[in-house]
Amino acid sequence: MSRTPQSSPTPAHPPEPGGPSRHLASAHRTFSIEIEALQALRDRLDAHFDQAVEMLLACHGRIVVTGIGKSGHIARKMAATLASTGTPAFFMHGAEAMHGDLGMLTGQDILIAISYSGSAAELLTVLTVAKRMGAQIISITGHPESELARNADLHLDAGVLQEACPLNLAPTASTTAALVLGDALAVACLEARHFSAEDFARSHPGGALGRRLLTYVRDVMRHGDALPLVKEGTPMHDALKEMSAKGMGMTIVIDDENRPIGIFTDGDLRRLIQRRGDVRGLTVCDGMTRNPRCVTADTLAVEAAARMDAGRLNQMLVVDEAGLLLGALHMHDLMAAKVI
Repeated sequence: MSRTPQSSPTPAHPPEPGGPSRHLASAHRTFSIEIEALQALRDRLDAHFDQAVEMLLACHGRIVVTGIGKSGHIARKMAATLASTGTPAFFMHGAEAMHGDLGMLTGQDILIAISYSGSAAELLTVLTVAKRMGAQIISITGHPESELARNADLHLDAGVLQEACPLNLAPTASTTAALVLGDALAVACLEARHFSAEDFARSHPGGALGRRLLTYVRDVMRHGDALPLVKEGTPMHDALKEMSAKGMGMTIVIDDENRPIGIFTDGDLRRLIQRRGDVRGLTVCDGMTRNPRCVTADTLAVEAAARMDAGRLNQMLVVDEAGLLLGALHMHDLMAAKVI
């Protein structure tokens, strides 16, 4: 995002005695210049921004974002943000476009071309080919009278008064302005599409949010032969064998219709021993907890985890709408699935 200096750089003053260090003073100056650039850009936004958003929303193809140098880095990030927030987009390197990557572009697409100077030769060539294809073009430059700005269907002005670089050469404030302008376009499209947290999770299935919003109880519950099951009246000895064999720290007590009538846990066993001492002659019903906490299979796993945490439970049963047993959750299963 190279640019021609438009103003004299702000001189670097030595720090005052007792003030911030020279490095902190430089950082404060950089922050101030870039904040001022963003404030000026915000105040300058007009109907062109509205038109750009409407163009993106109406696009029947994809959004192709291109740039060279530092502008290329901004273009890559802009494409990634658009794609992850519900607007299909990808990055096309301005130089690689000249050597075959223009085949990525179709007449149904919108090309967003970023160049602070608005005169990058590669982008001007890309623009010419894109126009012949029938693609719409949005340019983002710091020079509204530049060739790229004048030949685009729509221009967004990302100009800044000065760079944070004391030489007023290295792209700093200008790249920040273009970056934030891209974020603003993506967020405006996100809101217009009513893009939800669930939509975001579908675009990020490997992330923590994806796991939290896409993982259901049915995905992590134990079922079938993995469930520790005993019938009402089962001798304590047999109930303990079932608990040990299945490794869930509990056994489920079911009736003849496969409805859970109770749960007998390690904690129940300890409490029963405290009350009764010798438990060898007892049945599982003497120590089980009746009316156990249950959840349905289509509940989000993170919601089930919250219920278990609130009730200080290590296990929770899974039932269908008729109350029939489907499976069981253990807190360790939720941790292994990285839901919590």
